[in-house]
Amino acid sequence: MNARALAAPLVAALLALAGCAELPRTAGSAAPDAAALAAPFEIEGRLSARRGNEGVAGQFVWSHEGPRDHIAFSSPLGQSIALLAGDANGVRVETSGGRVETAPAWDTLTARTLGFPLPVAGLAAWLRGLPRDGSPNTLERDGAGRPSVLTQDGWEVAYAYADDAATRPLRLTLRYPGAEPIELRVVVDRWQ
Repeated sequence: MNARALAAPLVAALLALAGCAELPRTAGSAAPDAAALAAPFEIEGRLSARRGNEGVAGQFVWSHEGPRDHIAFSSPLGQSIALLAGDANGVRVETSGGRVETAPAWDTLTARTLGFPLPVAGLAAWLRGLPRDGSPNTLERDGAGRPSVLTQDGWEVAYAYADDAATRPLRLTLRYPGAEPIELRVVVDRWQ
């Protein structure tokens, strides 16, 4: 199995799909909420990614504690594909076959294994409807005041919720334009 095939689930798990609710929107720039960004979370979900004519789908479990992330990827049938872990000091991927690769940052690792960099560091914030720290953004909110569309670092993140009372997104869709546009979809099955 080549590195691109092993890393493809990373693409999907790290990025997300969402159908936007058709509610009135308000737009503006949002300041990152340091306390909310530092809050730990664990989510389980499904993901898919498409770049040009290539696509992949799988499942993930993501644990986020402060600056440290641990992501386990598996096939749609539950077979382990890769374990990823990282923080500000570097990132590491270990495949189910035992191959290990390291890099100084998520972008470097994903560019090397996938052929293009993915915004893994931003995803920890974007999954929660927050802009990541250190980069300009635009945030649109729906009629209930929830994030509906976040634009940052060239990515557009659209959010969908289970119902009108939900405060956490159920689905996210991330799109990045370009010669070969990237679309990532995430469905969150469980928040903790």
